[in-house]
Amino acid sequence: MVKILFFFSLSIVFYSYVGYGIVIWLLVTLKHLFSSRKDIYQPVVFEPEITLVVAAYNEAGLIENKIVNSLNLKYPSGKLHWIFVTDGSTDETPEIVGRFSQIRLLHQSERKGKAGALNRAMKFVDTPFVIFSDSNTQLNSEAVQEIVKHYTDARVGGVAGEKKIVNKRKDYAAASGEGFYWRYESQLKKLDSALYSVVGAAGELFSLRTSLYQEAAEDTIIEDFVLSLQICMAGFVIRYEPKAYALESASISMQEEQKRKVRIAAGAFQAMQILKGLFNVFRFPILAFQFVSHRILRWTLCPVCLIICFFTNAVLVNTNSGGFYTVVFLCQTVFYAMAFYGWVFANMHRKMKVLYVPYYFLFMNLSVFLGFYRFLRNKQSSVWEKAKR
Repeated sequence: MVKILFFFSLSIVFYSYVGYGIVIWLLVTLKHLFSSRKDIYQPVVFEPEITLVVAAYNEAGLIENKIVNSLNLKYPSGKLHWIFVTDGSTDETPEIVGRFSQIRLLHQSERKGKAGALNRAMKFVDTPFVIFSDSNTQLNSEAVQEIVKHYTDARVGGVAGEKKIVNKRKDYAAASGEGFYWRYESQLKKLDSALYSVVGAAGELFSLRTSLYQEAAEDTIIEDFVLSLQICMAGFVIRYEPKAYALESASISMQEEQKRKVRIAAGAFQAMQILKGLFNVFRFPILAFQFVSHRILRWTLCPVCLIICFFTNAVLVNTNSGGFYTVVFLCQTVFYAMAFYGWVFANMHRKMKVLYVPYYFLFMNLSVFLGFYRFLRNKQSSVWEKAKR
């Protein structure tokens, strides 16, 4: 029984973080070998009207840069529109946005969270396509052009852009860990998109057909993820476009990063309830496989399996079960020691990048437990305290 638990837990962890990437790469390779259909965009110029929606809360220090960046995006004059929602802001954010006549400002004193802000903004969108972007990100100038080309395919309901972390403090834990994580995620999203569809978009840069927008309940925590998968459940796919990207600074510290990770983890359990239909493998055979492999295992079994794997491994070593178990246990011990010293050096603000990836990995899995606890107690509000960057 101990051996069964050991190999089961080891297999789940390996598959979730390494195996799935290998499997999906093989599936995509086979798809390209045997598929006669090629995803070639129409050569005609496709430049539909589109609206950029930005929700901002107390971003006076950043909002002008975001506005300038948004107004300088390359797209035909008169075809790109801008809506900024500043609900609940108590600083100068609404006044700064109001100085720019090109932008439609939506402001009310009550703050209802990002989902509420987007629901309100969408009532003013009259273009066939819409792009969502966060106020603390900068988009590359060709982002809109790269996104809209996917809509020549009628199957495409949305487009996810790439998120890139700007490592101003390259050797510190939050920047190193988050940057590595998003580079890894970007590769998986490319493969997901090539196989069938991206499994959840990030709100830093996400586009959709306006007609497919579904109002999210105002208590929805990770509304971008839920909305993108609801579009997939309606029969469309989400494409990934790495040539359209959002630049975002890393969290200023691991304490600030923890706020974000725990909120996302709590939102993940909420999302599983909302999207429970996705577990129906008969209705969504490929999407359900991607959903469980890429997301659900990381949010549920993986953190638990890490604990089981370590302690069952220790029992097997103690009972002299063989050299294989000793080697694996030594590898686990070294990995966790590196994570521990990563935590130590992070608190000392020392540059030790090699230790920060193990530390961030362990930190992410611990955040799942904290997020689950918050979810069970219903303590995670959709109106959260922003992580400082």
